[in-house]
Amino acid sequence: MDTDRTTGSAAVDAADSGTGGGTGGGAVRLEAWSADDFGLLQAVNSAELTAHLGGPETDEQLLARQRRYEALSADADRPGSMFRIVLLPEGTAAGSIGFWETAWEGEPVYETGWTVLPGLQGRGVATAATRAVVERARAEGRFRHLYAFPSTDNGASNAVCRKAGFTLLGERDFEYPPGRPMRCNAWRLDLTAEGVTAPGA
Repeated sequence: MDTDRTTGSAAVDAADSGTGGGTGGGAVRLEAWSADDFGLLQAVNSAELTAHLGGPETDEQLLARQRRYEALSADADRPGSMFRIVLLPEGTAAGSIGFWETAWEGEPVYETGWTVLPGLQGRGVATAATRAVVERARAEGRFRHLYAFPSTDNGASNAVCRKAGFTLLGERDFEYPPGRPMRCNAWRLDLTAEGVTAPGA
């Protein structure tokens, strides 16, 4: 688990509980994170959306996160990428999602995390975006497994993991941010398996 959310969420946070699947209300497009997305990063840095992540970051921390998001998306030699979630057909920015390299029990793996803006939750956005990230990680093909670590009390985020085809491994204790105890569920998806992200999973 990545304990520095500047390279992505340490827990899957603020997910919606819609069924999603990339069709209907949950249709999304992922666009590479850019300098133009700092306003979106500020919007998702609210107390509501960071409740499972230790609260909002300072302006300095947020600027540092923006630089890291841009760097991750721009460096083709570095595993993973960060994205702006765009809701279709409206073209509205709905939140952020990404995947990045971390280590789990000595194995290099991908980790994912996301945030969906409050007004767009409950429409399947998080589920559709997570399925899209699964396909991006699968296409990149560097690691076999993709992990997510939502807080055990974040019911919506755990539901998204299940719908997106992840397997629950059990509960784990982490510190996130450092010094703040956090009980998480460890979810894993095998990127070599086919058909795990089919709608309705």
